Amino acid sequence: MEFTLETVVFYFLAAFITVMSILTVTTRRIVRSATYLLMVLLGTAGIYFLLGYTFLGSVQIMVYAGGIVVLYVFSILLTSGEGDKQLSFPRGGKLLAGIIATAGGAAIVLFITLTHRFVATPNLEPLEIDIKSVGYALLSADKYGYMLPFEVVSLLLLACIVGGLMIARKR
Repeated sequence: MEFTLETVVFYFLAAFITVMSILTVTTRRIVRSATYLLMVLLGTAGIYFLLGYTFLGSVQIMVYAGGIVVLYVFSILLTSGEGDKQLSFPRGGKLLAGIIATAGGAAIVLFITLTHRFVATPNLEPLEIDIKSVGYALLSADKYGYMLPFEVVSLLLLACIVGGLMIARKR
């Protein structure tokens, strides 16, 4: 196996994403967890850029790393207080729940992999789409447009922010 610069960068990004993902779910501090999530999303954008998907990598940075993580941190800092108590679970219960969740996830992945019929595709020519047609497709209100789902998600996020403000004002 020949190691090129792309291969080395891919393995570095894969290890980086794996470590940051583990840190995201194992840290006890929620703001650090959101920061590690930001690093995971930036690493994912790095893989998109490595594959040549510059538009998708840019959207990953702007929407997820820029918007969603900022919303998480804002919600965390707005709703958490100094006197909040952290729930503690028995140590064996966490381990058992983790093992059950891992076994269930592995069973689902194995089931889908074994039952799916993978079809070989012939070598297709890459299709170049200009950014103008992508913009029209994203902002159109036609049958396959994304304007309505985008507006629904924006209303959902607005409702979450208003709900967080209402929770914070009660204190």
